[in-house]
Amino acid sequence: MQLQLPHMPEQITKSESKILDYISNNADEFLFSSIGKMSRKLGVSVTTISRFARHVGCKDYKELKQVVIAHSQMEGPAAKMAKTLSSDTEFTVEGWIARQLTCLQKTMEGLDRGAFYEAIRVILGAHRVFIHAKSASASLGQLLFFRLRRLGLEVVLLPSGGSEVLEGLAQAGEGDAVVMFSFSKLSSEGKMILRRQLEAGYRTIAFCSRSFIPEEERADIQLFAYRGEPGEYHSMTGAAAMVDALAVAVSEQMGSESARRLRELHRLKKEYAPDR
Repeated sequence: MQLQLPHMPEQITKSESKILDYISNNADEFLFSSIGKMSRKLGVSVTTISRFARHVGCKDYKELKQVVIAHSQMEGPAAKMAKTLSSDTEFTVEGWIARQLTCLQKTMEGLDRGAFYEAIRVILGAHRVFIHAKSASASLGQLLFFRLRRLGLEVVLLPSGGSEVLEGLAQAGEGDAVVMFSFSKLSSEGKMILRRQLEAGYRTIAFCSRSFIPEEERADIQLFAYRGEPGEYHSMTGAAAMVDALAVAVSEQMGSESARRLRELHRLKKEYAPDR
């Protein structure tokens, strides 16, 4: 690609020329490389790369990556991953876990306690709980399905997409609840769920990561989970914590009935599970 930098000096060193040529012809590889990895690959020092970044008008290596991302043709998940990796000089598991703590903190800051406990009341009062989740959210749907079914609730996991969603949704009616995951946008299936609600009469609960949601895209109850900034790799840590919190709170509200059902499940597993 034709690399556009904030400032292109008239004269650059031989090492800087090597760095510039590498970035221009290997943008994708550069965006997924730490400064240490790039140093080893090109045989130049980390100091030289940092000096190059400042020489071309960037504050540091991170900003150099942001400039390249802005002028690259990378889109979709690859662009999100590149932007996430560019926020740190080098990936470390400790740094990643620290970022997850930020997701949890921002999820807690955005918590609507009234909406959370209303969701519990709706789930406990429902005849059946239908769950719709697709793509990356499918694992969260499975987790919620598993947690609620263990408590003895009647739970239905809807197909992820296509007309099969409607086949399952046709069974939901007044007295039921539909839980869906619509983090960054409302999917076409989510639109089906909200439109069908008008005639079927079930209640809706949506996990979301948007601070503002248009009225026509809002479920009866919105549960916020922070997943990262737009354009970044989206974390599921805050959302998974909210799913587990919902399941634990439902169990607590059920009281002794929850304990009875879990003990019965344990007894059945001991009696009927195949020998290991």
